[in-house]
Amino acid sequence: MPCPLCSKEFTIPASGLSGIQKNFFTEELISARKLSAREEAGYILCDACSSDVGRPSEAKPATKHCLQCQKNYCDQCSRSHTKMKASASHAVVEIGKELQKEEIVLRLPTTCETHKGEEIKVFCLECQLAICMMCFVKSHKTHYCSYIEEVSIDRRKQMRNDIDKISELLKKTERVLPRFEKDQNDLADYLADIESGINTAADKLIAAVERDRVKLLSEVESIRLKLVKQLETVKQEVEEHMAALESLKQYSEILLSSGTACDVTRSANSLHSRAEELMMFDVISHVDSSLPSLNVKFTSLTLLDIENLVGTVAKEGLYPRVLCR
Repeated sequence: MPCPLCSKEFTIPASGLSGIQKNFFTEELISARKLSAREEAGYILCDACSSDVGRPSEAKPATKHCLQCQKNYCDQCSRSHTKMKASASHAVVEIGKELQKEEIVLRLPTTCETHKGEEIKVFCLECQLAICMMCFVKSHKTHYCSYIEEVSIDRRKQMRNDIDKISELLKKTERVLPRFEKDQNDLADYLADIESGINTAADKLIAAVERDRVKLLSEVESIRLKLVKQLETVKQEVEEHMAALESLKQYSEILLSSGTACDVTRSANSLHSRAEELMMFDVISHVDSSLPSLNVKFTSLTLLDIENLVGTVAKEGLYPRVLCR
């Protein structure tokens, strides 16, 4: 997960959040915030008076705060506290006085996590740890150590140098930001032209397809009319032949049933000749040879095998380009 302070990724140790390295500066800021909040509350009692057995109700308002002891004292207890040899060098601030949190932090003593109450005064350069004198005696006596104030001078120089470089880099980074809005507008315009090109190419293709569709259907309609006309002509010829056969059959039957011998002999030869003439006409062969053959075929182009009929979009460099057929 990212660090909330510097955004650097880190892994939570197996021991959980309690195993994460502490930020002592942040803890000091929290302590300063608590002190400031208590000052704003305005009802702080003297910790020495209120802790006296049998006299808790006689506790006086606190007027001083010892940064080392993290205790609040009234004027009388504060004077006693500063006269004691063990606490004579403690930093005492006046409660209620306007005191910047940064100033409080600078005056807050940093105590050892291992040896409670021991102020950190040494820095082990080999272990890169800020330690107290007890830590130095027990674990770092053979290490290369130095007074923490001296080490902090070099570290402050390094930090100032880093801050200057970061500030310069920040200025350069800030100058880049306006480019994004312009590039975004340019990108929008550029892609709008691409979309317009795609739509134009697609519209042309659709118009061409529609034009070809109309043309092909017109050709089919022309062929249909021609074939239908041929069918009707052949049908008419067959109907006319059927009418001639029917007429000859009816006349012959009437003559045969009602005609005199003279009528039969007069017409028999001509009727026979007409019958032979009509029977010589092979209707089936005539129809087979006269009907139009259905040899019309539509062949679709294989454009559907192409991945995209309109074109393709390809990215080249910063901006994409479109290839429209």
